[in-house]
Amino acid sequence: MEATGTDEVEKLKSKFMSAWHNMKYSWVLKTKTYFSRNSAVFLLGKCYHFKSDEPSELSPDGSCLDIVDKVISGNVEEFRKDFISRIWLTYREDFPQIKESALTTDCGWGCTLRTGQMLLAQGLVLHFLGRAWTWPGALNIENSDSESWTSHTVKKLTASFEASLTGERELKVLSNDHKEALKRDCDDSEMRDEVYHRKIISWFGDSPPASFGLHQLIEYGKKSGKTAGDWYGPAVVAHILRKAVEEARDPELQGITIYVAQDCTVYSLDVVDRQCSSMGSEKADMKAVIILVPVRLGGERTNMNYLEFVKGILSLEYCVGVIGGKPKQSYYFAGFQDDSLIYMDPHYCQSFVDVSIKDFPLESFHCPSPKKMSFKNMDPSCTIGFYCRNMQDFERISEEITKMLKSSSKEKYPLFTFVKGHSRDYDFASSPLHEENDLFSEEEKKRLKRFSTEEFVLL
Repeated sequence: MEATGTDEVEKLKSKFMSAWHNMKYSWVLKTKTYFSRNSAVFLLGKCYHFKSDEPSELSPDGSCLDIVDKVISGNVEEFRKDFISRIWLTYREDFPQIKESALTTDCGWGCTLRTGQMLLAQGLVLHFLGRAWTWPGALNIENSDSESWTSHTVKKLTASFEASLTGERELKVLSNDHKEALKRDCDDSEMRDEVYHRKIISWFGDSPPASFGLHQLIEYGKKSGKTAGDWYGPAVVAHILRKAVEEARDPELQGITIYVAQDCTVYSLDVVDRQCSSMGSEKADMKAVIILVPVRLGGERTNMNYLEFVKGILSLEYCVGVIGGKPKQSYYFAGFQDDSLIYMDPHYCQSFVDVSIKDFPLESFHCPSPKKMSFKNMDPSCTIGFYCRNMQDFERISEEITKMLKSSSKEKYPLFTFVKGHSRDYDFASSPLHEENDLFSEEEKKRLKRFSTEEFVLL
């Protein structure tokens, strides 16, 4: 009886905390975000312009367009579809209990892990789907709350009917064989994309089996002295993501790896070693690699001299985003306009979704509302990510970014560097290898501990 009473208290406490977190965090999605009509918008290497001769909704000063609530001609719709297609990972509640803790939610502490998940998810999207991929259901996501199931169904039936009429007219022009071939190619491509879309999201599910789910990331974090409920800085998250990818057993994930820069230095031969590592089944092949570079953009405050470099990074298609935020709030930065960064916010508490079931709902994994913040408000601690499909990609990327670093650096030393050779050639510890009884080497543990104490706390 006493146990039952305790369970009831815990349930009430959980409901109260859920209500509090929703009140505390959910309002950010309901606020409008305004974008200038006169400046280009960059989203992970894609450029959009919102200029139009059509009437539009303006901000109080008459200069800005609210792209969240109003779609006009130009590239607004394309931008919205691209942004919403990015995978959004947020606080969740009522998921399976985290091992060795009583936690069934990460509200209030897990947001930097979530931003790390979003960066890795974008890397996997580039790897399996490509940068041009967008989710076909992206522009319908905002209608899910405002429209009834019936009206949505009617629209689908109407579209299906119109498509069938179009198909009948095409019969007069195309042969049956030609039409079927085109339809089959289109269907096969869409089906493949849908399979990978769902598979990528399932790898981030909030349950112990998910390769990059919160439960697994926390297990790897324990090796660096972190536990569930602790705050994780962007550099520590970078190393946790690397271990998670190394330990992933799904055959689909054997063709990708992660390299984390040491002391703001990317060692080219260490990257090549990771790209040329065995892919299992006695098959050696070239792996794609996600390069993560933990950096500081200043001392206690972000140095505005780094603004142009960060903008340059986010304008590259092989950039997979930035794990960062502002003091005490972690965000996933994916683009910019003028001197403002565009981000996805993990501080939104949503219910647990069982991604192991067939056709699980996708809507809560895609953000309908882009947000902006001034670069000067950014916390200096962050981790930058790039995706390289092969060695040729890495060579090209290292050259392009090196030029960018030199042109943007107003000081003697750039933010980070690419150097030839292995890290051990410069008297640093070599990239840690897998150890049977311990996921992190002693040298790596020391480095992670240093990151943990030097970084500003990001909620």
